[in-house]
Amino acid sequence: MRELQIEGLHPSDLTRRQRLVLVYAVSIVSIVVLYAVLYNVGMRRLEGRPQSIFRSLQTVTETMTTTGFGAGAPWSTPAMNLLMITIQVTGILIGFVALRILVIPLFERTPLNLDDRLTVKDDHVVVAEYQRDTEVLLDELEELDAEYVLLESDEDEAKRLSDDGYQAIHGDPEDRSDLDRAMIDCASLLITDAGDSTASIVLTALEANEDLRTISFTESTRHDEAFDEIGVDRSVAPHALIGRRLAEKATTPVTVDDPAEGDEESIAVREVLVRRESALHGVRVGESSIATSPDLTLVGGWFDGTLRLSPPGDVRLTPNTVLVVAGPERAIDDVSSEVSGVRAPRTSVDDDIVVAGVGEGGATATETLSADASITTIDQSVAADPDVVGDVSEPGTLRESGIEDADALIVTVDDDATALLTVATARSLSDDVEILARVTDTEKATPAFKAGADYVLSIQRATARLVAAEVHGERVIDPTSQIRLVRTGSQPFADDSLIDVRRDTERGWTVVGIVREGAIVTDERAVIDADDEVIVAGSDETIREFEQTIAT
Repeated sequence: MRELQIEGLHPSDLTRRQRLVLVYAVSIVSIVVLYAVLYNVGMRRLEGRPQSIFRSLQTVTETMTTTGFGAGAPWSTPAMNLLMITIQVTGILIGFVALRILVIPLFERTPLNLDDRLTVKDDHVVVAEYQRDTEVLLDELEELDAEYVLLESDEDEAKRLSDDGYQAIHGDPEDRSDLDRAMIDCASLLITDAGDSTASIVLTALEANEDLRTISFTESTRHDEAFDEIGVDRSVAPHALIGRRLAEKATTPVTVDDPAEGDEESIAVREVLVRRESALHGVRVGESSIATSPDLTLVGGWFDGTLRLSPPGDVRLTPNTVLVVAGPERAIDDVSSEVSGVRAPRTSVDDDIVVAGVGEGGATATETLSADASITTIDQSVAADPDVVGDVSEPGTLRESGIEDADALIVTVDDDATALLTVATARSLSDDVEILARVTDTEKATPAFKAGADYVLSIQRATARLVAAEVHGERVIDPTSQIRLVRTGSQPFADDSLIDVRRDTERGWTVVGIVREGAIVTDERAVIDADDEVIVAGSDETIREFEQTIAT
């Protein structure tokens, strides 16, 4: 038994840290004892004040721990004073060593409970995993002042996000106890982006909160029906979503009714693309030259791929925003001299369109495009069965697809570097083609514009914006809706000024101008007479609603 005990205490059985602490303790004891002996000898021989070794040990301990010198001070001989200085410096050095060897590692090894950083939540959003740029999503939620908790399975990532000020904790979203830590029972919305674990997470969360709304991000649309079966309220495949949005944007015509016979001028509709170098960049909608012009009406705009009619005046215009403006052509021409990126609207869906990349996004874009459109697909993989097989970024491949005569190019390749090169190559081959591109990284949107793209959607930004819209309860219009202008009687608006009838931005349609004695009046100060006609702009859906409820 004794032999086994001795073996159990062998230094080789100790961990590196245990050996380090042992060496440190032995060293401290040895130094204290050495100093105590030297001090005791010095007090007897140099100072002529003999004392016990225990009294010397007390004095040395007080000196090294900086708690005092007891009754030993002062000392008359230089040697004793030098000894005391040495003891004091040694004590300070030992303190630093103890801090580095014992104290700091002790706190570093203490588990950090990120839950302690969470504030009390209620009616909040629980994000159970997010495989894209998490900060983009969380920044969107914080801009809306939306309460949220991110449950992240990667401990280092959870700590990094928490250290950056986000409401993030580490845990397994499939574990009920970890969902409870995220206060799932009082949450209003669950967002999952966990691949094959999505179904398990949703089912576990719904057990805790059956009233929970759920949004799940997936790689494809193949499991939409299965997710619907288990209770997912909205299933989104980002690549397919972006492909659909790009196709809708490429083929969404703006229809303009022909002016009545005898009209001196007609109302025109133009799209204003806000580029980084545009005078509109960073300007609030309500302060822009378009909104302040008495003759022009801002019908709506595409913000991050979503069409919003009559956008609020406090929204800042960012690159990639496409504004839809209606008014007399002369007034639009005046504004176009101040801002860049004004182009005539597409009035037909019978276009030649090239789709570069036939993955999930490209296939969805192709399916979304009008049956009247002439579509040419490009992909490097023969298995994708494209019309043209080849590298989408090569000039020869793009020429073979007919890029020089195409009306639009939709770029949906998976790699951002390839997407940027494809955009630049296409722009070098054609100045007229409208280029709509998808990128994964939000930061690549600006380079895509510089490369020559007319319209860019980022998967990270679009998915974050979709979540923000769901949380905020925004009323958004499907981009497939055409923007139409209709002419109708003015009786519902008689005696009101244009500025008064344009003030309501919630209804989805707006009054652009008045037809009076063959002329079109768009000045917002004009008062509508009973004999006038009004020109109303809106989407197909909102114009139908207007005709059924207002124009009847």
